[in-house]
Amino acid sequence: MFAPSCFERGETGGRHVDDAAEARAAITQVGLVFDLRQQLDFVRVWAANHGRGLVRLAESPEGAPMTIDIEPLKKELGRRIEDEDVVTQAPLKAMIATFDRDDKVPAEGEAIAPGWHLCFLHSYARRNVLAEDGLPTEGGVLPKIPLPRRMYAGSTFTFDGDIRVGDKLRRETEFSDVALRGGGTGSLIVTSQTRRIYTPRGLAVTEVANTVFREEVKAGEKSGVPVREAAPTDVPWRRTIKVDPVMLFRYSAITFNPHRIHYDRTYCIETEGYPGLVVHGPFAQQCLFDLLRDSNPGRSIKTFAIRARAPLFDTAPFDAIGRPTADGKGAELWTVTPQGTIAAQATATFA
Repeated sequence: MFAPSCFERGETGGRHVDDAAEARAAITQVGLVFDLRQQLDFVRVWAANHGRGLVRLAESPEGAPMTIDIEPLKKELGRRIEDEDVVTQAPLKAMIATFDRDDKVPAEGEAIAPGWHLCFLHSYARRNVLAEDGLPTEGGVLPKIPLPRRMYAGSTFTFDGDIRVGDKLRRETEFSDVALRGGGTGSLIVTSQTRRIYTPRGLAVTEVANTVFREEVKAGEKSGVPVREAAPTDVPWRRTIKVDPVMLFRYSAITFNPHRIHYDRTYCIETEGYPGLVVHGPFAQQCLFDLLRDSNPGRSIKTFAIRARAPLFDTAPFDAIGRPTADGKGAELWTVTPQGTIAAQATATFA
C-alpha cells in the first residue's frame, strides 16, 4: 500500500558509506515533488498538534513511545543479496489483461514497458516465515524489523537501458538506509533498499525503494488515513481507474505479493482497520507509468520518482492525472482520491 509521507523531517538513522551519495540523491529527487508551501504546511500542522518540531517528536521520549533501538539495524546496513530471473511473455500477458490495455505482447528480443520489470525477480519466501499479514519476517536483504505493519512509501527509478523478452536478469539488492521517525500513529521505521537490475547489455534499472514499518492497530480501532491537499485540476492528462478486488488479486498474483491487505477484505478491515482493500502502491505507480507513456508516445523515460501521500481503496474509483513540465523535458503526475485530494505525487524526466 501507499504510506503517508509523515517522515519528511528528522535525522537519517544511518546509511551505508558505499551508497551514501546515491541514497542522498534519491531522497533529493523524491523531495522535488513537494513544493515549499506543502512542506511548510506539514510542519505547521504538526507543530500545532504536538507543540514541538518533527525531529524532537521522533526522538523525544514524551508523547508517542519511542523506545525502539535501531542501532542493531544500522549495523546491518550494506547487506547485499543477488538473484536472477529470465524475462518471459506469460507475466507480461497477465499485466496487459489486468490493466485492460491494448498493448501488443513484446516478442523475443523486444523491450518491455516501464514498470513491467516488477513481473520478475520476486521474493519467494517459504510459508513458514510468513507473518499474519502474509509478508515474510525474514529472508531478503532487510533484517527483522521490530514493527509489524509495513507499507510502500515510494520509489525512485533511473532507466539506463531497456529490458527485453528473453533477457537473463541479475539483480543486486542492498539495504542502504534506515531511520526512526515519529508519526500521527506512533513510531515509524523507514527503510531503503537500492536495487540494480542488469541485463546481458549492462545496467538497465536502478531503484531506491522505500518502505515504512508501523505499529499495529489496537483492537477495535481504525487505521489513520491522512487527508492531503487538493490535487490540481488544470491538467491535460487524466483517466479514471475503476479498481476492483479481481484487479488487485490479479496484480498480487503477477507480482507474487502475499500482503493480505490487497485481497483479504476481512483481515484488512478487522485487523488492519482499513475501510476496504488497499490498492498496492506499485499498482497505482503502474497507472502513472502507463498514463505517462500513453500521453507521450515515442518518448523514453529516464527517471521517475514517486512519493506516497495517502492510501487508495477498492471502495471507489481513483484518478491518475498529469501534465508536462514547463520546459517539456519531463512531467508531473498524481494519483487522486475520490475526494479530490492527492494520494501520490510523482515527477519524471525523459531521455
